[in-house]
Amino acid sequence: MSRKDSKDNGKASGRGDNNTRNKSYSRGNAPIKKNTSNKATPSGIAKNNTPKAGGIRLNKYIANSGICSRREADTYIATGLVSVNGKIINEMGYKVQLSDDVRFDGRRINPEPNTYILLNKPKGFATTTSESKGQTVMDLISNATNSKVTPIGRLGRNATGLLLFTNDDKLKEKLSKKGMERLFHVELDKNLKGDDLKSIKEGLKVDGKKITVEEVSYVENAPKKEVGLKIKHMGNSVIRDIFSQLGYDVVRIDCVTIAHLTKKDLPRGRWKVLTQREVELFSML
Repeated sequence: MSRKDSKDNGKASGRGDNNTRNKSYSRGNAPIKKNTSNKATPSGIAKNNTPKAGGIRLNKYIANSGICSRREADTYIATGLVSVNGKIINEMGYKVQLSDDVRFDGRRINPEPNTYILLNKPKGFATTTSESKGQTVMDLISNATNSKVTPIGRLGRNATGLLLFTNDDKLKEKLSKKGMERLFHVELDKNLKGDDLKSIKEGLKVDGKKITVEEVSYVENAPKKEVGLKIKHMGNSVIRDIFSQLGYDVVRIDCVTIAHLTKKDLPRGRWKVLTQREVELFSML
């Protein structure tokens, strides 16, 4: 790993992509008449004659998620394929809030287009969505999108470098299971011994669990206290834990790459919307 990999330059650029629509479903294609009787509804189906004030009509919410048209959404609602906050909704005109848990055929849906933001995080910002933690990374991307994106993985408040945000639940679930390769430039309080470098390569146990790294090496043309570490683990403190286990204090952590994404043309404190090609490459992970 070269020392220049951790330097920032250039300007932010890029655009996100939108969800594509998929209208092919095996059930509920035939229109079903709305039940206007006063009979009790089956157990587990919510009957609400006074839809929520404000909010968005359920059929529009479904259509905005890219699943189908509003008219088709009415059919799916009538067949009982849609639930809100755990209860099946089968009446027309029902309104929901963006914060509600809306599911189509058991799968949670989102009325917003999938959005992907890459931030080059400076020091002093917590990786959290909580407003009670002072300055957070959400403050840095507040003008990036109106979609409710959240960070994937974490960086400590004093760590710097790349951080990915999205509202794509499928990608979040995939990366939480498989992990995501991130390359870190780590500076220690003293030179890393060769035997300790070997121990990290072989994998260390931290709190009884073996932590596997993809790669680890000294940074080129730098003191041996500077190390490049590639790891899939998404935890916040795992890097500090690895070196603490061997008797080192971490002075600085900088995330240089995330999978195929780099800091090229992205100065510290700036963000960019990922291009369609950058998003597509995540499907290959």
